[in-house]
Amino acid sequence: MIFFSGAHVREAVSPERAVEAVRDAFVAYARGEWTMSPKVYVPAYPAGDFRAMPALGAGHALLKWVTSFPGNPAQGLPTVTGLVLLSDSTNGMLIAALDAAAVTALRTGAAAVLAAETLGRPDAQTAAVIGAGVNGEATARTFLARGRRVALYDVDQARADAVAERIGAEVAESHEEALASDVVVTVTPGKAILFEKDSLSPGQHVSLMGADGPGKQEIAAEELARVRVFCDDWEQASHNGDLVHAVEAGVLTRDDVAQLGDVLIGTAKGRQADEDITIFDSTGLAIQDLAIALAALKPANELDLPTIAL
Repeated sequence: MIFFSGAHVREAVSPERAVEAVRDAFVAYARGEWTMSPKVYVPAYPAGDFRAMPALGAGHALLKWVTSFPGNPAQGLPTVTGLVLLSDSTNGMLIAALDAAAVTALRTGAAAVLAAETLGRPDAQTAAVIGAGVNGEATARTFLARGRRVALYDVDQARADAVAERIGAEVAESHEEALASDVVVTVTPGKAILFEKDSLSPGQHVSLMGADGPGKQEIAAEELARVRVFCDDWEQASHNGDLVHAVEAGVLTRDDVAQLGDVLIGTAKGRQADEDITIFDSTGLAIQDLAIALAALKPANELDLPTIAL
C-alpha cells in the first residue's frame, strides 16, 4: 500500500485538476455510475465530531475517516485530521492511504468553485472567500488557478493578510465588501449566520461550505426561501447542511432544491436569469474524496511515496 502525505496529495493534484475530477464525480454520481452511502457522524460535542464516509466508483472503493474539531487551532492542532483509504473494488485489496485534510481541502475548493462557475452569472466581476483557514485558502487557490481574482476576509485580519500574501490573493477591505461580492464562498465554522433575511442582492451567487454538520448555519432559513437553492446531495444536505433549518421550518421541500450533478448533466435547471440569486449548500461528499484520490493515483509513479506492507 502506498501512502500520500498532505504534501504528496498537493503535489499530485493541482487545484485545476481537482475541479475537473470533482466535476466528473458529480456527473458520474448523477448518472448512477458512482454510489455513496450516507455520511455517518460520531459526535464528540461540544469539542467536535468524527465522520465516516464510503463511496464506490471507477473500479475502486473508498472510506474516509475524518475529524472536525474547530477549537484545535487554538491548541496548535489542525481542525481536520484523518485518513482516506482506497481499495480495488474487484478484489478488496487496499491500494493507498491518503492524508484526509489535504484531500478535503482540495475537494472543498473544487466544489465551491465548480458551483460558482456553474451557477454564477457569466459576467460576475468580483469574488470573495470568507474564512481564511485551510479550506478557505484552498478555495482561494482554486479561484486563482481558474484565472479569477479573489479577495479574502477573515475575522482574524492577520491570518487573512498572511494567506493572501502567500497565495497572491487580495484582501477584502471589510466584511461588508466581501458579503456584497458577485460570487461569495463561505468557509466558516458555521457558528454564526452571515446572510440574514433579504441580505442577498439580485444576481449574486453564494457557495455555502461551512455548515456541514448538526447545529451549523451560515444563512437564515428565511433567506433560503426566497432564492434559488442547489445542493451537493439532497439526502445529506437536508439532514446536516444549511438546508436542514429551512426544511424543519417548512419553507423548503425536495421540489425546491436541485442537485449540482443534475444541473451538470442537464436533468435540472441551473441559473435562469441574470437577476437570479443562487445558493449552493455543500456538506462534502465521499464521491468528491474518491475523485481526488483517483486523481492522485495517476502520477503516483512520479512521486517518492512511502509504502506500507500489510
